[in-house]
Order: sequence, then structure tokens, then C-alpha cells
Amino acid sequence: MSEDEKKLGLVALIALVVGSMVGGGAFNLAGDIALGSNSGAAIIGWIITGIGIVALAFVFQNLTQRKPELDSGIYSYAKAGFGTFLGFNSAWGYWLSAFLGNVAYATLVFSSIGYFIPMFEGGQNVASIIGASVVLWSVHFLVLRGVSSAALINTVATIAKVIPIFLFIIIAIIAFKWDTFSFEFWGSEGFSWASVGEQVRSMMLVTLWVFIGVEGAVVMSGRARNRSDVGKATVIGLISVLLIYILISLLSLGIMSREELANLPNPAMAYVLEEIVGKWGAIVINLGLIISVMGAWLGWTLFAAELPYVTAKDKVFPKWLAKENKNHAPVNSLWLTNGLIQLFLITLLFSEAAYNFMFSLATSAILIPYMLSAFYQVKLTMTGEGYEVGEKRIKEKVVGFIASIYALWLVYAAGISYLLLTMLLYAPGIILYKRALKENGIQEQDTTMEKVLMILFVVLAVIAIGGLVTGRITI
Repeated sequence: MSEDEKKLGLVALIALVVGSMVGGGAFNLAGDIALGSNSGAAIIGWIITGIGIVALAFVFQNLTQRKPELDSGIYSYAKAGFGTFLGFNSAWGYWLSAFLGNVAYATLVFSSIGYFIPMFEGGQNVASIIGASVVLWSVHFLVLRGVSSAALINTVATIAKVIPIFLFIIIAIIAFKWDTFSFEFWGSEGFSWASVGEQVRSMMLVTLWVFIGVEGAVVMSGRARNRSDVGKATVIGLISVLLIYILISLLSLGIMSREELANLPNPAMAYVLEEIVGKWGAIVINLGLIISVMGAWLGWTLFAAELPYVTAKDKVFPKWLAKENKNHAPVNSLWLTNGLIQLFLITLLFSEAAYNFMFSLATSAILIPYMLSAFYQVKLTMTGEGYEVGEKRIKEKVVGFIASIYALWLVYAAGISYLLLTMLLYAPGIILYKRALKENGIQEQDTTMEKVLMILFVVLAVIAIGGLVTGRITI
């Protein structure tokens, strides 16, 4: 097989975007949203999310066109726009999000397997940890065989996973009841700005979690056959998934009450379909979720291993992470990533709500990389870099500002507790960053802004430790 044939085409890139977004979160979306939002607030939340996430997708599409030389996407955008330290933190945060997301997937997939095999019930007992470990290292050795082979399997898994979702949507449309959907539309106390605002805020992390992966084609852009396919794959994948998610969540609120949805075990979609058609519905959805999460797990393993690899090649991560094997797989990065996932899997035994905690932490970790990408789009439109002289850039400027506002809103919606917990993960990265620069012989003076950020990360991490010790912050 030639080097060009090993590159990823448009279909494979779309499958990476769709496959990484449509993971386990899609199957539990209705229940997660119902935990904090009634029908009216859910509609408003989807409008905000739709506008924000589409703007973010267009940011990625535009940046791939304007800065085609920046092959590693989220990391390189932050570095080019705001310096080496923030570039490092963009890669660090994205990598943290990727492997924490895989820990969440492990919990959810074995919760679904527990529907068929009781010994795995709940997804976070000893049997589940052993099972998840077997899957983890199976995926590990599959990726070691080569990125193109893993991407092909991901494409097949993506096609397989959407079949039960489409089945659910068709049946749910037929079974939809307006009276159920409109009951306590704004909540038991009726409409109020404070109540609706809090409901919308509560669903922001949930909706971002299920869209993590929108940048998948961008992260893998260095392995794309045609650069133009990267932007196309991002937009096509996102619009398709956005419509699917809106239908899943709103149709479910027309079949079961918010309270019933909120109290469903994982995955909520299985029990909603069971309510309509009986037990076979839950069986189909649980099987679909298992296929879905396995595919997403594979896709996110590719992303999680790729970013430390490309960052190490750029001499910002330790250089031993830049090693490839004979199949061009990032071997050392993969071992480090999956080794950490294995450690985190063990911690599932000590958490009562591992899936929700892990996906919330994974979502919080990725906020900084997304925000820096949006800011970079705004910076380019202000400076004109990457544009022809006199070329209009009003549309890109508006898109960049919308994506930036959305990213800032998400930081607010995440809440102070998750922000502090995220800093516990970001602060140790400073040590790795300094070591990588020294190891690569780079003598780069920290700017005043970088020094302030380093101090801020450490201070917030110390506050987080204090909050955990005193019980003000709980896991």
C-alpha cells in the first residue's frame, strides 16, 4: 500500500468526526438533559448550543483553509496565535479530555453489557474494570497496527452505530405525545428568567460532551489525503449529528416525563424505547451502544495518541513521545495514554457516579483548547493574516466572536468546582512543559502573561486541593 493510500479520505474523516461525537453520550443524552432541564429550557439550550457549536465548526473549517501549514489543529492554532506555553496547554488539555473521555466510555459500555450479563451491572465493579482493561489493551494493539487500519474499522463501526439510533428516532416520532412534552414546559413553578437560565446552564456541559470530537478531522489533518476534505468533514459531520441529538432529546421528553427520564439508568435511550415497544427495544439499543462506544473508544484512542505525538515532534512535549513504530503509529504516546487510562479505570471502584464525573471533567478540560481556537480565528480576522489584501472577512469575524462567546459561556456554565478540578490536571503540565523545553535545548523566556498564567494555574490547583480536603468540592 502506497503512502497516499494510507492517508485518510473524506469518508474516513467524516466517520472520525461522527464516530467520535456519537459515542455513549448520545444514548444517555435524554436522561442527562432531563436531570436539569424541562422541555422549554431544553429547546433554548439547543438553540444556544446549535449556534455555538456550528460557529466552532466553521472556525475549524476556516482555520484549515487560512492556515493549511498548521497540521496539528487545536494545538498549532493556540501556539501560532498565543505562544508556546498556551500551545502546550491546548495540547495538554485536549489530551486530558481524550483519555478521561475514554474512562467515561468504559463505565458506560460495561453498564450496557450489564443489561445482558448481570456480573457487569453498573459498569464500575471489579468485573467491569477487568473487562474494560481487556478492551483497552485490545484497542491499543489494534492502533499499533497502523492508524489507517484503525480508521477503517472506525468507519464500519460508525455506520453500524447509527442504525439503532435512526430506528429509535422513527419509532419515537410515531409514539410522541404533545401533552407529555408540554407538561410543566418551563418547570413546576412556570416561567421565570432565573429558573430557565439555570436549567439552560445545567445542560451546557451535557451538550458539549456529546459534541466533543467535532475537531476530529482537524486533529488528524496531517494524515488527510486532501486538506480540503478536513473542513468539509467537520461541517458535514457536525450538522448531521446536531440534528440527531436534537431529535433524540426532544422526542424522549414527549414519551416520558422529565422526572422519569432523569431517574432512568444508563443508557436512557434503551429504557425509553423499551417503554414504547417492550424489552426488545432495550436489547437493540444496548447492543447499539456497545458497538457505538467501542467505535468511539477507538476513535478517541487515535486522537489521544496523535496529539502528544505531533506536539513532541514540534519539541513542546518530551521528545520520546515522537517515536513511531514501523506501521507509523505513535507508539510511546499510545503506551503513556493507555497506561494512564488503566490507572483511572481502577478509580472507578471508588466513585458512585463515575460516568457523570468523568464526562464532566473531560468536558471541562477541553474548554481551554476550544476557546483558544476561537480566539485565534478572531485574531486572524483582526490582523488580516492569511487573507488577501482587501479581502472581506466580516463573516469569519462574526463566526469567531460567536464561537468565542460560546466558549466563555461554557466556562461559566461548567461552574467553579469543575474549573478548579480541571486546574488540578493543568498545573502539573507546567513541569512537563519546562522539562520538554530543557530536553530539546530550547531556551525560551516566559512572557509576563505566561508567568501570570502559571501562577494562576498553581493557585487554583491549591484551592482545589483545599476544597477536596474540606469537603467543599466533592468527586
